Amino acid sequence: MKVIKRKKQKGSFLLRTAIFAFAVYTIVALVNQQVQISQKRQELAAVKQKIVIQQVKNEDIKHALSTGANGNSDYIERVARESLNFAKPGERVFVNIAGN
Repeated sequence: MKVIKRKKQKGSFLLRTAIFAFAVYTIVALVNQQVQISQKRQELAAVKQKIVIQQVKNEDIKHALSTGANGNSDYIERVARESLNFAKPGERVFVNIAGN
């Protein structure tokens, strides 16, 4: 009785290597995406916080405008000059470029 020996297939080694490489690539890609998702969530939280702050400022300005005729005209003028960089007609504004 003759024993038949099988030859090792070279394709199976290449196939195993390719599958291992694909698995490593997939794991790296998933980890990278999780990091990006985490960063985007942090950015979203920061933007939401800025939105809340801006909404509070808007409500303050709306309140000041609605009661502007009752003596808050000085406040409105100050906000317009400081925050919005407005000036009265014919007024000359000087900017200190030295930064002092």
